Amino acid sequence: MYDREPLYVISVAARILGMHAQTLRKYEREQFIVPSRTQGRLRLYSAEDIERLRQIKSLVERGLNLAGVELALTLTQQLDELRRTVAESSSRDEAIVRCDDTVHELLALLGAPERQARQRAQAAASTTNSGRR
Repeated sequence: MYDREPLYVISVAARILGMHAQTLRKYEREQFIVPSRTQGRLRLYSAEDIERLRQIKSLVERGLNLAGVELALTLTQQLDELRRTVAESSSRDEAIVRCDDTVHELLALLGAPERQARQRAQAAASTTNSGRR
């Protein structure tokens, strides 16, 4: 594992990201990131961890608080899963149904009123159906 995946100790990761090591520890406490550990409990950050920390840094620089960062990370994860699901769908209709389900979940996560979500879905369906004629 160690020879295939780049791993960085906390001081190197902090330097790569232009962050303080305490900030990385704070993000770990918030469970935004879970670095692997050596037997001696030394934190090791992978290239994937570094990319996630870059996203977190960007979100914070844009003014998001930690609750906003958590929400944005959740949305990012769900959108990545949606992208994979659509790519693996066997038909266009299946992809549309999966997309619609995920969009409803994301809107609920964002606290969008159900009525508005339903209206958006109906409007999208009528646009899609009119394009098929």
